[in-house]
Amino acid sequence: MKNDKLLRGASLLLALALLPLAALAEDAWDGDAIAKLQAQMASGATTSRKLVEHYLARIAAIDARGPSINSVIEVNPDALKIADELDAERARKGPRGPMHGIPVLLKDNIDTGDRMLTTAGSLALAGAPAAQDAFLVTKLRAAGAVILGKTNLSEWANWRSTRSTSGWSGRGGLTRNPYALDRNTCGSSSGSGAAIAADLAPVAVGTETDGSIVCPSSINGLAGIKPTVGLVSRSGVIPISATQDTAGPMARSVADAVTLLNALVGADPKDTATTAKHRPADTDYSQFLKADSLRGARIGVARNLAGFDDRVDKLFEQAIEAMRAQGAIIVDKVEVKGGKPLDDAELTILHYEFKDGINKYLATRTGVPQTLAELIAFNEKESAREMPNFGQEIFIKSQESGPLTAREYTSAHARAHRLAGPQGIDAAFKKNRLDAIVAPTTGLAWTTDLVNGDRYTGGAASQSAAMAGYPHVTVPAGFVQGLPTGVSFIGTAWSEPKLIGLAYSYEQATRLRRPPKLPQ
Repeated sequence: MKNDKLLRGASLLLALALLPLAALAEDAWDGDAIAKLQAQMASGATTSRKLVEHYLARIAAIDARGPSINSVIEVNPDALKIADELDAERARKGPRGPMHGIPVLLKDNIDTGDRMLTTAGSLALAGAPAAQDAFLVTKLRAAGAVILGKTNLSEWANWRSTRSTSGWSGRGGLTRNPYALDRNTCGSSSGSGAAIAADLAPVAVGTETDGSIVCPSSINGLAGIKPTVGLVSRSGVIPISATQDTAGPMARSVADAVTLLNALVGADPKDTATTAKHRPADTDYSQFLKADSLRGARIGVARNLAGFDDRVDKLFEQAIEAMRAQGAIIVDKVEVKGGKPLDDAELTILHYEFKDGINKYLATRTGVPQTLAELIAFNEKESAREMPNFGQEIFIKSQESGPLTAREYTSAHARAHRLAGPQGIDAAFKKNRLDAIVAPTTGLAWTTDLVNGDRYTGGAASQSAAMAGYPHVTVPAGFVQGLPTGVSFIGTAWSEPKLIGLAYSYEQATRLRRPPKLPQ
């Protein structure tokens, strides 16, 4: 009898955890979570503590057990205490702003100076926590966010092996796609994508070097914003590329992503990209959430970035027609450069910049390897745990790179910037007088294969924007046999206001996101 009661209690806990909050279940489209949760807290219907308890229960029931998505690598042991403090502050003097009391997940390559680890998924960095918060974490705490935990990722943000499996790390294991558990989550912000798709938090912060915000957002049915490099600080974020790295929001709606973005942006003296004189003044990006933004906008269609899957193409055509129906002027067959010249230049840049950046970052940590050479040695020593499925040939190649003054690097850097920016995206915008370029974000989620590694199913929409350091927003475009895919809005430098408006207008006209049907 006692065991029966325990089983019934455990079943009830699982069922309650699987239920979304009442405010999020008004219709099948479950976006704009933050505004709904703020309204509930303002009315007294819920509190930050109750939100944290709710999401911790979902993480326990869905992520760690049940379907075992395995997207959260660690929960914050102080989350409830922080929530209590924020609730007390709200009662005394009201909320700080839209993020007050809202739980947020962070990709596990973003430093937190608390009791959580920051490891990039590697056991090599599991010896001790980071000394202090990344600048963006300081911004989040100041906005009143509750750091709920860290998400799993493709180890070292997918920059260790050419045969890697996205979503796998030595510390965190394999993240699974909540829409189909045998499918991949795409890298490297795989845990952030899967966790928000499964409603384990309202929003998460991901990072991107090339595709690592927009790909997992597309494959997990989310809105993702890859900002212009320099809009969000990278200090305290484990680096790959000083040229291309950025952090950005991942959410179930454009509005939620923008609310999180507002809390992330800011100039940081430790990141010179954020203090460059051409960087625009910070603004409230919520003002650009206008449902009629597509009316009269000139939208360039990058056909050369489509054509890899006729089912995805069909959804892309429907997206174009939806934009046209909202009053957009469609400019067809706009070409965005890509291919081998960009591929070769990008690889050279990343090898050089990773070695330089990771050596500088490791010097800020204690109790961990201090150089890339020491990381390579650690992986060899711990190969049974760190390299059971794939090796570290990218690490080795990066270690062979010289200083950033080397001609090979400076030449590749100049070529990449020219081809991706002035002769690529900028030229297409100027020639066609565009407000945005659209393309399918990526292909469909592939079956995870730990033997052969990733098998990307098409799409290179991220590359030019990533290499130019330009913004890129992805929004859900529909489903193929239950698997989500997205449409990308790509712009020139600092064009976030325009892209946010266009993406929001499309999203509001279509509302194509649907939550995964998680097994219970």
